[in-house]
Amino acid sequence: MNNKLLGKSIIAFSFVSVVLIISALVFMLLEIYLGGRSYLSWEFLTQPPKEGMTEGGIFPAIVGTVLLVIIMSLACIPIGTITAIYLNEYANKKSIFTKMIRFAVNTLSGVPSIVFGLFGLGFFIQFVGAGMDKIFTPEGELNWGQPNILWASMTMAFLTIPIVIVSVEESLKAIPDDLRAASLALGATKWQTIWKVVLPNAVSGILTGSILAIGRGAGEVAPILFTGVAYFIPHLPSKLTDQFMNLGYHIYVMTTQSTDVEATRGIQYATAFVLLVCTFSLSFIAIVVRYRFRKKLIS
Repeated sequence: MNNKLLGKSIIAFSFVSVVLIISALVFMLLEIYLGGRSYLSWEFLTQPPKEGMTEGGIFPAIVGTVLLVIIMSLACIPIGTITAIYLNEYANKKSIFTKMIRFAVNTLSGVPSIVFGLFGLGFFIQFVGAGMDKIFTPEGELNWGQPNILWASMTMAFLTIPIVIVSVEESLKAIPDDLRAASLALGATKWQTIWKVVLPNAVSGILTGSILAIGRGAGEVAPILFTGVAYFIPHLPSKLTDQFMNLGYHIYVMTTQSTDVEATRGIQYATAFVLLVCTFSLSFIAIVVRYRFRKKLIS
């Protein structure tokens, strides 16, 4: 009787927790939507800001955010996946080198995001970028040694790599060793086993890590403060050395540095709603791809 009561209590508590989480999400979305619905229009989504950013739209910020996430994903997902494969499939679990890698991953996952911004400024811009300018650009000109969308994306990639590594490695650990043993017993090499057996069964975990990285990268602002984001640029970035606008930074600027915060409050809510929609859309696409891979694998 006590076990049944305990079980029902756990189920009831779990149900209440789920309802509270969903209610908080719905309330947040509804509050943001109602606050900015008067500004949500096709013109708002397709025009640049104007009149001191109190009028116009947020199109450059939308494009900048999407480009940031795409470049970041192209950098962090392959590196994170390869690292996870090495740690789970090849590395000696007791070696000092493996322990150093795990320590580095755990440390990176706990570093404040603003520190990544300072790291990006010092390493990518002042060291890598300045060095590239000395080699590839005429003397006295700045091309790579200044904030731009590439260095901002690379900085964000460093922030999200630990998320990808942990997610992919956990997915690899969940695959039974019997599958690996059977593949090796049939004459497959170590790499053939990983490529043909392990990775297809770990696609779900790889895409889960990608989803988490995309969500984190789309919403973070601190790492790009010093590495590429701009207060106002009415045009779109056309090359990797261009600065860009970002939805998260746009909201921050509108709420803290606008000449008339009250006049831009509706724009703030509308921009926040668009940012959430963009984040959910990118995550939804990744979820659909993950579902299709999983369905194809099962069938």
